[in-house]
Amino acid sequence: MDKLVIGGVELKSRLLIGTGKFSSKKIIPDVIKSCETQVVTMALRRVDLKAKEENLLEYIPKDIILLPNTSGARNAEEAVRIARLARAMGCGNWIKIEVISDNKYLLPDNQETIKATEILAKEGFVVLPYMSPDLMAAKRLVEAGAAAVMPLGAPIGTNRGIKTKELVQILIDEIDLPIIVDAGIGRPSEAAEAMEMGAEAVLVNTAIATANDPVNMAKAFSFAVKAGRIAYLSKLGPTKQYAQASSPLTGFLNEGEL
Repeated sequence: MDKLVIGGVELKSRLLIGTGKFSSKKIIPDVIKSCETQVVTMALRRVDLKAKEENLLEYIPKDIILLPNTSGARNAEEAVRIARLARAMGCGNWIKIEVISDNKYLLPDNQETIKATEILAKEGFVVLPYMSPDLMAAKRLVEAGAAAVMPLGAPIGTNRGIKTKELVQILIDEIDLPIIVDAGIGRPSEAAEAMEMGAEAVLVNTAIATANDPVNMAKAFSFAVKAGRIAYLSKLGPTKQYAQASSPLTGFLNEGEL
């Protein structure tokens, strides 16, 4: 399958996963192995270097790319501070910008996200900003130095699917960076749908972590992402308003042959 390149790194897997909401951290290594992801996001506040049992990093294989997120940041300044702290803690230079000051819908603040992206990109971070799908904001994220753009499909943690489909499609069509659909994807079929649309990757957390069998659900998402990508590359057939028979309707069982 074709490769995804972000920040100069070639990725074989187009499924990124999160690490929140699992009933036990001990299951995370099996989930990662099952879906063969190469990039895992995590809230920095869930990393406790002093308590081995509680330290999330203890459950993530060393060959996985860490994507710390700035969960909890309410403005650009706080997001930048969290990113710098993550790098100082040895979590690498990839960062997912999350700036959220809305406590009801948890929608990202695009303007503050752009500010944080510009500052961190100049400092050498590989910045993946989480954003509400808006074309003008996405263009400014490109100008600010983002390595990819991560529009939400639906409010985070809802498992409601790609409710922003038309807006995400505009970003896919117009933005010359990888588009990674993040938040809202609740079913493997919805991950496949995002990939069929032309998204370069998806990030899934809640749908895997809250499944009865997270390990096998992760595998299902992996298959769905691969299927969706193959379908996109194969170019979907055209849709039509009226029926069109798959086989000719004339010249068969006519009077001369009866």
